[in-house]
Amino acid sequence: MTRIVAGTAGGRRLKVPPKGTRPTSERVREALFSSLEAMMDLEGAKVLDLYAGSGALGFEALSRGAGHATFVESDKRAAEVLKGNARELGFGNTTIANRTAEVFVTGEGDKFDVVFADPPYAVSDDELAKVLNGLVPRLAGDAVLIVERASRSGEPAWPDEVEPLRAKRYGDTAVYWAQVRTDG
Repeated sequence: MTRIVAGTAGGRRLKVPPKGTRPTSERVREALFSSLEAMMDLEGAKVLDLYAGSGALGFEALSRGAGHATFVESDKRAAEVLKGNARELGFGNTTIANRTAEVFVTGEGDKFDVVFADPPYAVSDDELAKVLNGLVPRLAGDAVLIVERASRSGEPAWPDEVEPLRAKRYGDTAVYWAQVRTDG
């Protein structure tokens, strides 16, 4: 069972797509958001949840005060679950894009303050690097990027425009942090 950890929807359950997704554990989300909130104020932030699955990361951000979340999910069934979760939680400040992350990052639109990327473990390092590079024009001036991967995958190849900050392992999961460079 997947629940929102804290905030206005704290304790509420999320439906999870029947197969093909791997929701971020409560333990990892709790640690991730504790670090994120120590780093920045989520109030009003524009959040991008790539490879969204159930939307646990984006909905957690909304519950904690983010102003809008865009969820990108290629699987049609998972996108329908996302829509249902948004409705159930009462979050109207969402956009759900039923397309691949690779296609989404080639488009134009909002700039994001926080980006979560939790690709399936089968997504190659090269594919992920292409998505991260494609995101650069969509990043706000001090945007934070958080990538979740299998511990064995190693750190993502970050675009030159972002600076790696830290990595933390949680069993088989590793979370990598980066932020847009402010040194120009």
